[in-house]
Amino acid sequence: MSDLPRKAVTRTAKLAALPLGFAGRATWGLGKRIVGESAEIVGRELQQRTAEQLFKVLGELKGGAMKFGQAMSVFESALPEEVAGPYRAALTKLQDAAPPMPTRTMHSVLAERLGENWPELFLEFDDKPAAAASIGQVHRAVWHDGREVAVKVQYPGAGEALLSDLNQLSRFARLLGPLIPGMDVKPLIAELKDRVSEELDYSLEAQAQQAHAEEFAGDPDVVIPAVVHQREQVLVTEWIDGVPLSEVITDGTQEQRDRAGQLLSRFLFSGPARTGLLHADPHPGNFRLLPGGPDGEDGWRLGVLDFGTVDRLPGGLPDPIGESLRMTLDGDAEGVYELLRTEGFVKDSIELDPDAVLDYLLPIIEPAQVEEFAFSRGWMRSQAARIADLRSPAHQLGKQLNLPPAYLLIHRVTLSTIGVLCQLGATVRLREELEEWLPGFLAADVLDAFEAEESVPGAVAEA
Repeated sequence: MSDLPRKAVTRTAKLAALPLGFAGRATWGLGKRIVGESAEIVGRELQQRTAEQLFKVLGELKGGAMKFGQAMSVFESALPEEVAGPYRAALTKLQDAAPPMPTRTMHSVLAERLGENWPELFLEFDDKPAAAASIGQVHRAVWHDGREVAVKVQYPGAGEALLSDLNQLSRFARLLGPLIPGMDVKPLIAELKDRVSEELDYSLEAQAQQAHAEEFAGDPDVVIPAVVHQREQVLVTEWIDGVPLSEVITDGTQEQRDRAGQLLSRFLFSGPARTGLLHADPHPGNFRLLPGGPDGEDGWRLGVLDFGTVDRLPGGLPDPIGESLRMTLDGDAEGVYELLRTEGFVKDSIELDPDAVLDYLLPIIEPAQVEEFAFSRGWMRSQAARIADLRSPAHQLGKQLNLPPAYLLIHRVTLSTIGVLCQLGATVRLREELEEWLPGFLAADVLDAFEAEESVPGAVAEA
């Protein structure tokens, strides 16, 4: 296996060939139609060939190309079922696997970062990577004190590759848009570019992971491996076993799917409240389902990996998110509209009908309207189709809304998590998590009543 392709000209050539390949397959599809094959059959073959080429290139290049592919992979639920199959197989390959770098390259990085005597730090070290992702790969080892550890080694040239890929991808973002209906690809690429320097800095990742590990130590639901050692492009953390979420998606029982979905929702909303940080890379490769509780009791826990991308939210998730969600559920169109305008979701130069805004939002927040909600690919497709249909009022209104920079990452993480829940087909008590963890979601009088009840032992809330 060759090293990570580092020359900009090599990477650019591979990525630049993608739109040419798309155009070539469109011509091929037209030719097939002319000779009499049905549009449905041609469409499926076209989608399959496109998926195979796109994600083969993204996976081979790693770097920003693969990071983009992983970010897109959680949205395959939005594709129409008749074309989702070919994409699903290709997309999920990017969620926890990529071609590894050569052993000699990995050893040289370890020697440079940990010292020539780096093998003495370990009782055992497996040269074969346990996982290989966009900017680094992970090796299983045993630390010198006997702990099983995961050793994350960054690819040489990863920073250059990230920026080169994302710059190239942004040039033909318009062609990539139709792959995921209702999703604007360009802001996604721009946001990934904004996070490049942070993702490459393993010291920042170590700080974020250790903050989570300390806060969630002994938690009955969530497991975060502690940081053991960190030096520049190498990060050593405790090892955790478990079933990758990608396997739960393909082969898990309904019990596993529901439990994984509940815990994923809990972690999404509780993390910022408890640590002031939002884990911002929620693709299935970063999660494990672990059997047994902390004291060996029955049940499943969620293992969380990879804190390279986080959003720093010292006060937790912004109050306006919970407030606007509560007002939408209450049918307060004017209140929602004014709050959205205050927060910059509606620009001063634009006038919208508050009732139309409410109608636009209600289907999206359907999971919060009920005690428990069954997430599904069908529901995701209906939402994507509603927003992507150029003729629909939802599409026209959506184009007029604005996404303030402070909410960009929160928005992407929330959408990505919903995408994973739909891939899982999980039934989740989402409202329960919102009431527990989302600031502003509960009305002030209800919150005061809860706090008063908790402060008086044995108190019973009156209807």
